[in-house]
Amino acid sequence: MPTEPQLEPHYLPLDGLDGGRFHATFSTTGPWFADAQHAGPPSALLIRALERCDARPGTELARVTVEVIGPVPAGEVRVHAQVERHGRAVELLAAELVAGGRPVLRARAWRMATGDTSAVAHGSADPLPGPETVPARTERPPGWLPGFIDSMEWRWLRGWLAEPGPGTVWARPRVPLVAGEEPSPLQRLALVADSGNGAAAPLDLQQWLFVNTELTLHLHRAPQGEWIAVQAQTVVGPTGIGTVSGLLFDSRGQVGRCAQALLVRPR
Repeated sequence: MPTEPQLEPHYLPLDGLDGGRFHATFSTTGPWFADAQHAGPPSALLIRALERCDARPGTELARVTVEVIGPVPAGEVRVHAQVERHGRAVELLAAELVAGGRPVLRARAWRMATGDTSAVAHGSADPLPGPETVPARTERPPGWLPGFIDSMEWRWLRGWLAEPGPGTVWARPRVPLVAGEEPSPLQRLALVADSGNGAAAPLDLQQWLFVNTELTLHLHRAPQGEWIAVQAQTVVGPTGIGTVSGLLFDSRGQVGRCAQALLVRPR
């Protein structure tokens, strides 16, 4: 029988938890190529940097966009973040992930001061059945490489990785994002949200590539807890371009939306 992949934290800090250098382990590698990271872990690492950037109480990240500049190799990466526009109520943040001496991911985020709008809150989707209502699935579809997919616990409410069409899945990491600390709920959300194109995989991975070039998160409240769900669907157009859109949930209900642009090509 095949051996279980050896899982490690997604990243090992090379300069301590407050430093900017990390080693990306096997647990980050995606289903497409054995030497490249799935975009979920580096997106979560960028969000970690954004959360720690001149952090102020009473603020939340309301929108984050991660641009995939190029393939993200496993191995050493560097991350840094900065405030691009200061403000009392609204700030624009930026973060960059560098591998092999070149930028491979860039992120921008709007950080907003919070206020009490609980009396007028409305429009959120109904909560989903919880992850405890469905069993975990640990198998990989044929052609899907090990790594990141094994580092997460997946519980499917609708669909599966090998089933084309819309999908809804709860997930939580089985390993820390960064060795020596617990990931924040927003970091957990990024790990799951970037799997929207996998949850709603429209085509057979053995015959088609459908790679996202970005991930955008819009959040109307901060996520809580360790379980995050994405309810995603994919549209493939006639010219090799597609889109993924999804709703994001924690155990209390919807927290926001996610979107991805896709490059679709035959293998």
